[in-house]
Amino acid sequence: MNATFEKFGWPKTKIAELKHWGVMLRPAQPTLGSLVLVCKQDVDAFGAVDTDGMQELGEAIHHIEAMLKQAVDYEKINYLMLMMVDPDVHFHVIPRHDGVRTLCGFDRVDSGWPGPPNLGDALALEAPDVEQIVTALRSVWNGPVSG
Repeated sequence: MNATFEKFGWPKTKIAELKHWGVMLRPAQPTLGSLVLVCKQDVDAFGAVDTDGMQELGEAIHHIEAMLKQAVDYEKINYLMLMMVDPDVHFHVIPRHDGVRTLCGFDRVDSGWPGPPNLGDALALEAPDVEQIVTALRSVWNGPVSG
């Protein structure tokens, strides 16, 4: 695992692990269900991800979108590939919505809707809250995925 996995709390934040990608809860939640999707390959440019990794990316996205639709009923999803501080290939996955969403007892408004996500207005989760949300999202990830 690379430094980006460590920075975002792997394995405590782990929702799913595929051969080439890891899916983690983002500890700072601009919207509920915000994730980090990190490539396990030793690459620092998206174009350097090999064919197998790119193919599996589609599978990861399919599961992410199904899981988050069930968990927080998003309207859109933003995939942000910033890679300025953390150079490993990764995406911040931000479910977007109008109005309030609830997950594991937390209520949250998307303060950037309908514009860009407001990453500065993020709910900082404590360890027990991370564990609770990770457990809830894992159970949805492991359930049946349609489509």
